[in-house]
Amino acid sequence: MGSILVVDDDASVRGLLVRILRDWGHAVIGEAGSVAEALVYADAWRPGIALVDVGLPDGDGFSLTRQLREKPWTTRVVIFSSDADPANVAAATRAGAIGFFPKDELVSPALRRLLEDHTDDDR
Repeated sequence: MGSILVVDDDASVRGLLVRILRDWGHAVIGEAGSVAEALVYADAWRPGIALVDVGLPDGDGFSLTRQLREKPWTTRVVIFSSDADPANVAAATRAGAIGFFPKDELVSPALRRLLEDHTDDDR
């Protein structure tokens, strides 16, 4: 499975996501609590996928997605939020994300399938 970076300003949410992703067989290469920290990890480790929260202390997940998409390597981004507003889905798509999930659906089979489909591209 591919390498994943988890970005959320809440350490307990990051920890939960890391455990879920590892249970699913993914290699979590880093955790970040801010846009700046995520960019440092991305430059150092070049993750295949980043799971990114919308609300971050120094920006938002949409701008981080655009910045990751501008890198000279491919990082696919899945954006998530506690706010399931349909406008977030459109904003995630405009930013270049491969998907958007409400936080309460992060353990869903749909997310697992999406990640598996896109980590297969890395093989």
